[in-house]
Parts: sequence; C-alpha cells; structure tokens
Amino acid sequence: MPANKFSVSKGLAMRRSKIHGRGVYARAPIPAGTRIVEYTGERITMDEAEARYPEDPDTVYHTFLFALEDGAVIDAAFRGNIARWINHSCDPNCEAVEEDGRIFIESLRDIEPGEELAYDYHFILEVRHSPAMKRRYPCICGAPNCRGTMLAKKR
Repeated sequence: MPANKFSVSKGLAMRRSKIHGRGVYARAPIPAGTRIVEYTGERITMDEAEARYPEDPDTVYHTFLFALEDGAVIDAAFRGNIARWINHSCDPNCEAVEEDGRIFIESLRDIEPGEELAYDYHFILEVRHSPAMKRRYPCICGAPNCRGTMLAKKR
C-alpha cells in the first residue's frame, strides 16, 4: 500500500475535461505512488449490471461500472464519488488497483496541480476485439501513443 497520504476533499476538483465530458483534476501536487481516492458505488452482481445497462451496439459505450476479480461490480452511478469522473487515457498518470474487493486509484508518477487524472481502463471483452467493437469503445485521449480504443490488447 502506498505510504503517501492524500486529502481527496482538498486535493481534487471535478470540471470540464479536455478528454471527455467531466474530469478530475489535481488541485495540489500528488507524488508518485500516492493512493488518491477509492472508486465507490453500489456493489452489485454482473447479472444486475447487465439488467440495469443492457447492451446497445448502436451507441458508444459509457459506464460507471467497475468489474471486480470476484465477479462483483461496483456501480458508481449509485452512491459513487468523484472517482467515477476519472477518464481513460492511453498514457495514464494513474492506475486502478484492486485490494480486498475494493478499487483504489493510485498515481503512477508525480502529478502537478491543474493536471487531469486518468488511468487506462483496459477493457477486455469476451468477444473478438473487431474494428467495429473498437469503434464502439473509442478513445479520444489525444496521447501520442493513443490506441484509438479503450479496449486493451488481448495478447
């Protein structure tokens, strides 16, 4: 567990994002290796998540769901916090870490005040990551190494 202490209420702000919609920004310096915030929300089953948010192949994917290793899902649309507004980037400054069935966002490097927080969502689907599926999960992070999709490489 990272040793750095961080005050979420004093250290983060939500505002319009250059990446997508709303984003989370550092209001204070965040050193590398800092546990910044827990991703919170209602803990539900995968079946409940699929019932709440049925697949619509005609729309671009958007969700506040976070799948856990034990098969449960955190739905941040219900009782979620500021962490649900952290956007995806192919060149992230944070990572999501699962510990004891909880998700924490931790800094990968030093983050300056005013910098948007982002982590790589690493979506992996059970189906083939076809060009059509990649378009359904577009990435618009703008990083020089952008994959163009939030889907992770399967290999």
